[in-house]
Amino acid sequence: MSIVGMDAAIPSGRVVVVIDVIRAFTTAAVAFGRGVTEIADAPSVDNGRDLRWLRPNSLLVGETKGLKPADFDFGNSPFEMSTAQLDGRSLIQATTNGTLGLARCPDPVALLAVSAQNVGATARWIASNHAGIPCTLLCTGQTAEDWACAKYLGDLLEGAVPKRVDLVTGIMDGAAEHARAYARLPVSERADLSSDLHFCCDVDRSEFVMVGEVHRDHVVLTKVPC
Repeated sequence: MSIVGMDAAIPSGRVVVVIDVIRAFTTAAVAFGRGVTEIADAPSVDNGRDLRWLRPNSLLVGETKGLKPADFDFGNSPFEMSTAQLDGRSLIQATTNGTLGLARCPDPVALLAVSAQNVGATARWIASNHAGIPCTLLCTGQTAEDWACAKYLGDLLEGAVPKRVDLVTGIMDGAAEHARAYARLPVSERADLSSDLHFCCDVDRSEFVMVGEVHRDHVVLTKVPC
């Protein structure tokens, strides 16, 4: 098992778990919990707009520099997903890190998206379906939360019993890093994460995995109970 960042080459023939806790795959997990049928993940906002021409009934969700583009239906926000009418809908998601990370994995044995919400389910699914196959855990962000989630998942996969409090502490440390970065920007360019952090820290809320199917220019996530 290896834990890597976005600058690493992703070898083929491995189980690849792409991690984005704040906020892409927390947003996706909450959306699936609200009844979304599938999520087409695009590597950029422009690719997301292109996909909407092909999927006109899908809602467009995402961010650029943390903020919702004006022509998107929702931002990259689990709080927004938690209050939206989503049952039976499909989404197109485009974010700076998480959805781009999925696009970097062209030939995996299995491709999974994870946040703290479904980290335990992901470990169980890998153990049940791909035991013995090497895993790459891809942290899409540079801040603490994705690396904390990767360590927690790695411990689970190795049979250890990690402490949830350590994962939550890592997520809050990452949130503080984001807040310091945003504080250096003009007010109009700052993303407000305050309503989303509860969802990002909600470890094992979701009893399902988010399994990716690789297409030519995007990845489609579906929900698989576990």
